[in-house]
Amino acid sequence: MDAADGFLGPNFSISTACATSNHCFNSAADQIRLGRADVMIAGGTEAGIIPIALGAFFACRALSQRNDDPGTASRPWDKDRDGFVLGEGAGVLVMESLEHAMRRGAPILAEYLGGAVNSDAHHMTDPRPDGLGVSSCITRSLENAGVAPEEVTTKYYLLPVNYINAHATSTLAGDLAEVKALKQVFKDPSQIKLNATKSMIGHSLGAAGALEAIATIKAITTGWVHPTINQFNPEPAVDQFDTVHNVKQRHEVNVGISNSFGFGGQNSVVVFAPFKP
Repeated sequence: MDAADGFLGPNFSISTACATSNHCFNSAADQIRLGRADVMIAGGTEAGIIPIALGAFFACRALSQRNDDPGTASRPWDKDRDGFVLGEGAGVLVMESLEHAMRRGAPILAEYLGGAVNSDAHHMTDPRPDGLGVSSCITRSLENAGVAPEEVTTKYYLLPVNYINAHATSTLAGDLAEVKALKQVFKDPSQIKLNATKSMIGHSLGAAGALEAIATIKAITTGWVHPTINQFNPEPAVDQFDTVHNVKQRHEVNVGISNSFGFGGQNSVVVFAPFKP
């Protein structure tokens, strides 16, 4: 791509398991903010449906066993969830400074406000049960973006978060740990729409964050948030949130965040908002 299109700026890859794409977005934004590049193409790709990957996830009991009913096997926040469905895909964002975008007349879909990355420092595959790593990553991402988690906050200057695209893989421990972390940050989530893209397309590992960032931006540009499907018997832990239960909803996004977490305790969060000239 560099050779074909004449990109002379930074060119590198990042590998942080299922948090990879968000790490790439954060790093690309840093390159632009530091003046090292005007535009960056960032994202992730994964083709993980191969025997060794399936065997590894099966061995650690992360995969759903509903082989007879694959269409409903991925069911984040459902009491009867039993693991994720492996997916594949790719997604990229063209990220650039406002000046560069306006100079070339680019259609600006959304504004990248900021993000954060950190580590759980807990376990090779399991999330921290107390949600501390994730909650601190979300908090740092909001501070980096200048965004308020709540309407009553006076420290920040933008509208509060009212949309979350969750990591929500449909695993027993992971879904609950993420919700616990969200509750630590968002004390009153009554205005927040919380959905799980993986309920429809499965878990595409390193590409998941890219696809979910695109879903977040589509929610911003269209005013629709996609449903979390396969919610037959909702987990009581998410009662405080509107999980966009099985049917898409109209919703004007003020600020949206997208969470991605990976094995090894890798946490990453990115923050987007509508572009307002």
